[in-house]
Amino acid sequence: MLALLPVDGLPEIRPGDDLPALLAKRLRAGASPALANGDVLVVTQKIVSKAENRFVALADVTPSARAVTLAQQTNKEAALVELVLRESTDIVRAAPHVLITRHRLGHIMANAGIDASNIGQADAAKVLLLPEDPDASAAVIRAHLLEHLGLDVAVIISDSFGRPWRMGTINVAIGVAGMAALFDERGKADRDGRELQMTQIAVADAIAAGAGLVMGEGSEGIPVTVVRGWVDHGTAQTSASLLRPQTEDLFR
Repeated sequence: MLALLPVDGLPEIRPGDDLPALLAKRLRAGASPALANGDVLVVTQKIVSKAENRFVALADVTPSARAVTLAQQTNKEAALVELVLRESTDIVRAAPHVLITRHRLGHIMANAGIDASNIGQADAAKVLLLPEDPDASAAVIRAHLLEHLGLDVAVIISDSFGRPWRMGTINVAIGVAGMAALFDERGKADRDGRELQMTQIAVADAIAAGAGLVMGEGSEGIPVTVVRGWVDHGTAQTSASLLRPQTEDLFR
C-alpha cells in the first residue's frame, strides 16, 4: 500500500541554503515522518530553485525586439517574455495570455516554467526559473541522504504542468534520481494473453502527481512529501526518459 507522508517544518528556503543538509536534518531517525530505505522523496522545484538562487529581477532584464513583439501578442510583460525566450529552444504557441514553449530541458510548458508564486515577500519584484539541471539536483540530494543518513532512497523534483486538452494542472517529475522513471510494458502480455503494443507507464510522473495532492499549489507550505510503499522493478533513469522525442510530435 502506498502512503503519502507530508513533510512540514522546513524553514523558508533562501539562496545558498544547503537544501540536502536541511532535508537530512528534517528527515533523520526519530522525526515524523522519518525517511526509510526504499522511500521516494518528492521535492518541489520551487525550493530547489530557491536554494540554487534561480531568482531574476525583471527590472534587470532588457527585452529584445523579439520579446517586445511577443509581449504585445501575448499581453505579457516584455521582460518576462525575454526570460522565457532565454530559457526556451522553441515557441509552441503564442496567443493572448498564452505563451507555451519547449524549455531548454525539453519540457513543453507555459512560460518556460518561470513563476512568481510562493517565492517570498522579500523577492516580490523577482521571478523564479527552473533549476539549471533538475536531474543533477535530485542526484545530489539522493547522494547526501545516503551519505549522512545511510538510506537508499529515490528522489523526484516535481513541478506543476498543464496538459493538452485537459483542464487544471498536475505535478510531474522534472528531475529523477535512483528509480525508473518510465516502465516499458511493450512486449508483455495482458490478462488475456494479448501482447501489449504501446503501454509505457510514467511512474515518476504518477508518484509526483500523488505527492502533489499532499503538497498543494497554494498556501499549504508543504514542499516535500515522502512516498512509501512503492516497489521499483526497473533500472534507474533520469527525467529525460519521460520526454517524447520531437520526431514523434503528434500535434504539429
